[in-house]
Amino acid sequence: MAAGPGATSDTGPAAGAGEEAGEHVKPFTPEKAKEIIMSLEQPAVFCNMVFDWPAQHWTAEHLSEVLPGKRIRFRMGLKSTDTAPQFETACSYAEATLEEFLTWNCGQPHISGPFRDYDHSKFWAYADYKYFVNLFEDKTDIFQDVMWSDFGFPGRNGRESTLWIGSLGAHTPCHLDSYGCNLVFQVQGRKRWHLFPPEDTPFLYPTRIPYEESSVFSKVNVVNPDLKRFPQFRKARRHMVTLSPGQVLFVPRHWWHYVESIDPVTVSVNSWIELEEDHQARVEEAITRTLVCALKTAEDPHNTRAWLNPTEVEETSHEVNCRYLNGAVSAFFDHYRTSKVIEMQALRTNGEELNVHNHMEVGQTGRQNLTLETVKQEAASPFGPDLVPVIQSPEEAPSERGGIFESDGKDFVGKDGEHFGKLHNTKRQRRMSRSENAIVEQVASHGTTAPSQTLISTDDLLDCLVNPQVTRIVAQLLIQGRNL
Repeated sequence: MAAGPGATSDTGPAAGAGEEAGEHVKPFTPEKAKEIIMSLEQPAVFCNMVFDWPAQHWTAEHLSEVLPGKRIRFRMGLKSTDTAPQFETACSYAEATLEEFLTWNCGQPHISGPFRDYDHSKFWAYADYKYFVNLFEDKTDIFQDVMWSDFGFPGRNGRESTLWIGSLGAHTPCHLDSYGCNLVFQVQGRKRWHLFPPEDTPFLYPTRIPYEESSVFSKVNVVNPDLKRFPQFRKARRHMVTLSPGQVLFVPRHWWHYVESIDPVTVSVNSWIELEEDHQARVEEAITRTLVCALKTAEDPHNTRAWLNPTEVEETSHEVNCRYLNGAVSAFFDHYRTSKVIEMQALRTNGEELNVHNHMEVGQTGRQNLTLETVKQEAASPFGPDLVPVIQSPEEAPSERGGIFESDGKDFVGKDGEHFGKLHNTKRQRRMSRSENAIVEQVASHGTTAPSQTLISTDDLLDCLVNPQVTRIVAQLLIQGRNL
């Protein structure tokens, strides 16, 4: 089983830097691992950090024995080559045991049970977002099999984790997570990750339909993009990595990602790490929920399943959403009033005015960016055989890359000789100019043609109103208004 770029799986033939004379020594202390995670702004793969975790043996077969008779919800998707993303609202669902899943996954014809209507050659199955606390509710001892404390988060284990089990082709549509950063432990099989930096958001055509709290989806099927409909996607900087068993991927805050299973059975465990920025992000999410629910239920109050992601239990009333918004704003003030992490004066820019083009990012003091200068000051770069950066993929025409390409990581030198030992860390001013230029270019690119005569839909309106850049500004205005 091939390892990820430039990295070797703990179960592979090559030994990591921390293995000598038959003794396993982890390459990073918990304190150092956390320092890297809280500073790194580029995805990276940790190797040789989980070889002693009991969870490394959690194959689907093993879990079927641990959870005999436990019915789990599988998302059923088509193995298609369509240019449209396969959102969860378009998928079917089957309640089945892991034993039934494994039997179906063998490809045997004419099986009975919950998968009988799904031809294995045409469908994939994905048990995703399975929270440990729900899955192992009567087996809480198993929480200790996952030890995120090795990464500097004492007390964090399976209780704060989710489990993902899929067949070949199972995937998650391209999206970014509104909250936290992400640690992903690959247990069985391999997964290919397509990642895009936060400043490329305009090129990913963000949408909140289907609506799911804390997930911003892309309208683009990043493995088979419709470049006529989404021409700006050509400018998105794809970073790819194949994650193998025994490796842990770090996904920084707000990095877009599309994840696909490339082996017959895959098992992953992840945990979202809370960040200081989450307090404002919750206000932004509350604004989004209020607007989406209000407009979509007004449009069609009887068809919420068309726009509400199955992960959301139910739509809520406008009154409830307003209470949720007020609660999020109050929680924001309570946190910073209690912790004194920031001075409230930082919420004002240019006196009483909000500078839209250089609007502030609240809560950044909790994370220090590890810039090139910082790296130079350290004795050595954190990258090496046990921490492999996920680098940008070669820039080729879509027809040449066929939707799939990645670096083998053998050298970290990009185009123009740029060395990837430094982190992918662009300044906010550069990020904003990239985003603003994208909007200007989108307008300019359509300037030579007649305006579309298609009526503006509710979804078109929402794409503007709840664009991440817009909700960020609205959240800051709400917070600033409450502080006057």
